[in-house]
Amino acid sequence: MRKIGLTLLLCVSLLAVQAQNKHYRLLVGTYTNPGKSEGIYLYDLAPESKTCTQKFVAKGVENPSFVALTKDHKYLYSVNQNQTNATISAFSFDEKNGTITFINKVDARGEGPCYITVTDHHVITANYNSGSLCVFGRKANGSLTDAQQVIQHTGSSVNKDRQSTPHVHQTIFSPDGKYLAVNDLGTDKITIYKYNINGTSRTLILNDSLKVKAGSGPRHVTFSKDGKRVYLIQELDGTLSVMQMNEGKLKLLQETSVVKKSNIETGAADIHLSPDGKFLYATNRGTANDISCFSVGKNGTLTYKNQVSTGGDGPRNFTISPDGKYVLVGNQKTDNIVIFKRNAITGQLFPTGQQIKVGAPVCLVFY
Repeated sequence: MRKIGLTLLLCVSLLAVQAQNKHYRLLVGTYTNPGKSEGIYLYDLAPESKTCTQKFVAKGVENPSFVALTKDHKYLYSVNQNQTNATISAFSFDEKNGTITFINKVDARGEGPCYITVTDHHVITANYNSGSLCVFGRKANGSLTDAQQVIQHTGSSVNKDRQSTPHVHQTIFSPDGKYLAVNDLGTDKITIYKYNINGTSRTLILNDSLKVKAGSGPRHVTFSKDGKRVYLIQELDGTLSVMQMNEGKLKLLQETSVVKKSNIETGAADIHLSPDGKFLYATNRGTANDISCFSVGKNGTLTYKNQVSTGGDGPRNFTISPDGKYVLVGNQKTDNIVIFKRNAITGQLFPTGQQIKVGAPVCLVFY
């Protein structure tokens, strides 16, 4: 009996040590043009033991500001964000060895590609400067075809400095993969397209469009797991909108804001739900440089909880570890990724004192 007790104690102790030393793997897309970054980075993190190892960097990739990994983790795609002569790149991804190998690149068919998403059949990008979105085919070897469909948005809104033309900022699928949400900062619209996986020139078909508050500047959305709630962060004024979605049709339910301080410059950026769907987080740049936490009610509406500094300047993007224990925020202007520990009960974020130094981090993806 004593032997069994000692064995159980050793097993429990071993599990505790393994939990403390849990490793996470992180992909980081960056801007290379400031000269502080070399491309796409891979890291191995163990926050409890305060270790971080750079495993690989894919060099020679120009401004891979946003990246997308396939579900099987065999291929990686990135934008090469330039105002002119922009391209989209395809890579093979060796998850076991942590390496990235270039396959091919194609003309982006738009200016300033700033977001990318991938399905089993297509890669879809948002072109900020030209106000368009593009659909590219995926070949069996992971390489990209030339653009199969280009959708050009039109229109403007009230902010003449930022909204004189369309600015498509995100292309993101609903959880069931049936619909694509497209946010247009320049026209104050969120548009829903129906996804036809067998389509070529008609892969995306217009399904619905919702005009939000004038001058707010829609930037990023995140979906609830069931796809019935859509949460939108607006860059220009920090508005946070909650919408209901049914069969690809949108209805506004609530408007709140990430702006909780007076006399600040707003540049709201990214938005994500915790894995359990109980809390929502959103970053704000400008002079705020903070991340806000909201609790999510049973009906999907939001209640403000708290706000903390991101520990740097320009929190462009952030990600939550799959187990919900950590939040990593990429501060583009100060070249650092700050690691926060997350309280799953209260939603509160606590700085761990750990950070990753990398030039102009823009896109963070756990894999």
